[in-house]
Amino acid sequence: MTMNRACNFMLWSLCMLNIIQVAVSGVGVNWGSMASHPLPPDIAVKMLKDNGITKVKLFDADSWTLNSLAGSNIEVMVGIPNNMLDYISDSYDNAKDWVKENITSHLKDFGDKRGVDIRYVSVGNEPFLEAYEGKYDESTFPALQNIQKALDEVGVGDKIKASIALNADVYDGNKPSDGNFRSNVRNVMLKIVKHLQQHKAPFIVNIYPFLSVYQTAGFPVEYAFFEGSGRKVYDKNVTYSNVFDANYDTLVWALTKAGVPDLKIIVGEVGWPTDGAQYATTMYAQKFYDGLLKKLAEKKGTPLRPGILNVYLFSLLDEDVKSILPGFFERHWGLFRYDGQAKFPMDLSGQGNDKMLIAAKGVQYMQKQWCVLNDEVRDESLIPSALSYACYHSDCTSLTHGSSCGNLDLRGNASYAFNMYFQMNSQDVEACDFNGLGTIVTRNASRGTCLFPVQIVSQGERVNLAYGVTIFVGFVLSFFMFM
Repeated sequence: MTMNRACNFMLWSLCMLNIIQVAVSGVGVNWGSMASHPLPPDIAVKMLKDNGITKVKLFDADSWTLNSLAGSNIEVMVGIPNNMLDYISDSYDNAKDWVKENITSHLKDFGDKRGVDIRYVSVGNEPFLEAYEGKYDESTFPALQNIQKALDEVGVGDKIKASIALNADVYDGNKPSDGNFRSNVRNVMLKIVKHLQQHKAPFIVNIYPFLSVYQTAGFPVEYAFFEGSGRKVYDKNVTYSNVFDANYDTLVWALTKAGVPDLKIIVGEVGWPTDGAQYATTMYAQKFYDGLLKKLAEKKGTPLRPGILNVYLFSLLDEDVKSILPGFFERHWGLFRYDGQAKFPMDLSGQGNDKMLIAAKGVQYMQKQWCVLNDEVRDESLIPSALSYACYHSDCTSLTHGSSCGNLDLRGNASYAFNMYFQMNSQDVEACDFNGLGTIVTRNASRGTCLFPVQIVSQGERVNLAYGVTIFVGFVLSFFMFM
């Protein structure tokens, strides 16, 4: 082979490699930041690009994150947290101020040549969850109206659309054709979907087959996946072989009954956790994503909406201070661990050529040291209270039954909990005291499948940020571990 031909072959090979790495059309990923030590945004953006991910959904409009996305050519959906809905709905001026500060200031059309490619604003995140007991029912729609009006007023409304990321519990039905919006939010949902249609904005819905398995006793597990080997549901001459299609088409029926049958749908969140509950494993996650991505690549859509589906996978990274009120698995949705290391093989192109995703580059770790229970401790009656304290103030979700560290004994549980507290407190020496029970070691303390992490260096440390919302659950977790 001549040198030129060899070079051409190498270039062709590199091009093919790039093609393989590109995520299937219509697929993006959620990027949350509820972590004690968030992965630096510039590293996360590089990781997104290395893996061919061209769309990302955020839960706020953090300037550090948005600035890292400038010039990346990654399409962005920004979010407005629920605790801002009253503020946005109370005053149109407030909405204008928010748009100016969080949207137009990041667009290249407004002075920044390396602007952020913002396409959507999610006004609230699942604000009509039944668990909120109507707290945001009055403010969500006015906030949506104000944000879209503000976007229109500054001349970006044609490109940037405001919508609401909604949980699938806003509609119900025993089978897809029964689909209708939930009775207690139906009136406001009818106003919302008419508004979305008028402004050519999409309906954003979060669909979680895993939760069907987790929350419903006796749910046929295979129906949560896409092989079609399990349960079948028959509805008006349509056969459903997986819960995702059935759920999606239940929404289609609800929109049809609301008079907006062709409203664009975006699946804002869909994924599978890898720890913290039965069936929350890397094996099941790989199985779920293999089936979902293959389906998306084939552009089959659902029985009522064939074609390309727009989907954001949930999520990019594990988040160790995320609320665990829904379940311990909430901190383990990431395709990547907290440090940007891939968890399991997958193929984002949907071709079935599974391999480990490209890990984050340039991550800096703290010292290779761990806090564990001192081997010299003989009185084990002293351990439970210290273990409880460590779990109460850190993340022990991997210790639950069926999880990656669920087979440790009392001493192993204590070492894991001590280390999590130590790492989440940036390896502060005082965070490995526990009244003399803890000791710092330099030999990797991990045990089998149970990873004892070493924390990363992060400029955005958020230690203790979310502990207030998990106090009760932390107590339950600690109690559970000593039963």
